[in-house]
Amino acid sequence: MADPQATDPQATDPQATDPQVADPQATDSQATEASAADLDAVGARRREAALAGHSGDTDTARAYLHDSASAVRCSALRALHQAGDLTVRELHDALADPEAAVRLTGLELAASRDDIAVSAVATLLEDNNHAVVEAAAWACGEKVSANHSPHCDNVAAEVVQRLARLAEHHDDLLCRESAIAALGAISDPAGLPAILAGLKDKPEVRRRAVIALAPFEGTEVEAALLQATNDRDRQVRTAAAELLNL
Repeated sequence: MADPQATDPQATDPQATDPQVADPQATDSQATEASAADLDAVGARRREAALAGHSGDTDTARAYLHDSASAVRCSALRALHQAGDLTVRELHDALADPEAAVRLTGLELAASRDDIAVSAVATLLEDNNHAVVEAAAWACGEKVSANHSPHCDNVAAEVVQRLARLAEHHDDLLCRESAIAALGAISDPAGLPAILAGLKDKPEVRRRAVIALAPFEGTEVEAALLQATNDRDRQVRTAAAELLNL
């Protein structure tokens, strides 16, 4: 008698008889198609939000502030900024968004806004995302140095202290570098010790620290710059020599 499994292909193919067993190639293909379709849909919404900003259609742009995709929310924020209709509340909401990309966009836009207090930006110096911390340090430097915030004078000292702690103790190099750059832009004497400490950090931070010393004067600063002219990093040496006019 012939073996039925030898002639019946369904007998050896569990996917042919068991509807619970899916074809992995078909599943992967369907997932890829779905993912591509989602990306296309997100891209379309981003374009619509951006175009709304250029045309002044603020209602359409504002509707996308609550989109499920963070990229669309970012486009909506920029669109409303472009149209000059981004409110303080909406910017504060962006700074508190659960997605880092939206918080980054909020920081980018808040840096030049007179109606956003520097304290709102400084809150993100303790964010759990390093890119957000780096951007927050930059934004603090921009706002305090340009006195963009009407409350700046009351909180500048606290911001300098927080930036100094960040410059000396944060475990991410870019965050330390950004904090030192901000301290240099602010040029408050209280931030000088942290900048000087940066001259003992990694090469990238040392280079930033030398540049940050530009607005400062005094024997301590001059001595630090003279020592930096012997730094093992060529760019550090060059920057120090330029500041000393050597």
